Amino acid sequence: MNIGLFTDTYFPQVSGVATSIKTLRDELTEQGHHVYIFTTTDPAAKHDEPENGIYRFPSVPFVSFTDRRIAVRGWVRALRLARKLQLDIVHNQTEFSLGMMGKMVAKEMNIPCLHTYHTMYQDYLHYIANGHIIKPHDVARLAHLYLKNMTGIIAPSERVLDTLQAYDVTSPIRIIPTGVNLRVYSKPDTPAQKHELRQKLGYEDNVPVLLSLSRLAYEKNIQALIEALPDILQHRPDAQLLIVGDGPARETLERQVVKMGLSDHVQFTGEIKNEDVHHFYQMADVFVSASDSESQGLTYDEALASNLPIVVMRSEYTDELIDDPAIGMSFQKRGDLVKGVLYYLDHPDTQETITKRQQKLHDISSEVFGQRVMDFYLECQQRLQDEQDEKKRQHHLFGKRG
Repeated sequence: MNIGLFTDTYFPQVSGVATSIKTLRDELTEQGHHVYIFTTTDPAAKHDEPENGIYRFPSVPFVSFTDRRIAVRGWVRALRLARKLQLDIVHNQTEFSLGMMGKMVAKEMNIPCLHTYHTMYQDYLHYIANGHIIKPHDVARLAHLYLKNMTGIIAPSERVLDTLQAYDVTSPIRIIPTGVNLRVYSKPDTPAQKHELRQKLGYEDNVPVLLSLSRLAYEKNIQALIEALPDILQHRPDAQLLIVGDGPARETLERQVVKMGLSDHVQFTGEIKNEDVHHFYQMADVFVSASDSESQGLTYDEALASNLPIVVMRSEYTDELIDDPAIGMSFQKRGDLVKGVLYYLDHPDTQETITKRQQKLHDISSEVFGQRVMDFYLECQQRLQDEQDEKKRQHHLFGKRG
């Protein structure tokens, strides 16, 4: 099958959406399909890569969200490419420029158009005029209009499904969480590799390291982790919080660390390469997140794939994911965050906890993810074919009566 993934964000941009798209592409390619990326230009990667199936369209930084981009032209070229590549499926990953192109391409070619609803936009309205222009009801109306007549929609979690149903979206929806490429984690780092990374970061081997890994945005609520650190230090005065990533909230967070006198216990790495991420998970002792804006919690799954317990903000997704203390704990109050972290620092892994995590990994593997998406593609293809056959039959019947 020839599949076109239309997205406004892709590597070298670093985001959960970019990771999800690459994971899907890798799995579908592994199954023997041809997958093509239709995306925006980027200062770090301005040109097409036809040999890798990546096609970029002229773009500008997105308003109030300048590390993301939006295409400004290219519809005719997108259609020409789609016909040349003989696409069988259009799978949109954005509601903006490339998403609109994808819808038009699918309509012109009379092929299924699917969409993955990655982003809970009501959590991001503060980026546009501090939330004074676009309101939650505007998000609902625009999402309803954009998703109208989609052949199929993928919701990465129950929370997304509930949101789309509240928006009165009527297209068929399937919950398919993004999986984790377990092949990346199949060969764990050696003690020497972990030691080397810790030394580079200035940590001794026995220092407890709490890992926060995400885009440094206000909705990620990283400030809550920093606020809780003094309570953790009362019991584990040698604990360290490592904040991996970059984003608009970094300067504010750095000022918070200085103001609280925590500079000796908090370190910011900045953005790291996607291929290096798994090393940071494996070097740490506990993964922590206070974000309440996650649509699926991909970093939680990556932490588990690295055999790292998680202590994260409670959500519908965590209620499904965390079904055993071997996996992790969720919290709503600062005290529970502190208790969870201290529990895992005081209770090293046993073979039983490792085994339980391994059992959980199959359900969140990228292999299962890719197969579920392909099954949905085939279902959508058949549904569209049935609809087209029914239209022809009706036309034939009414034509005879006329």
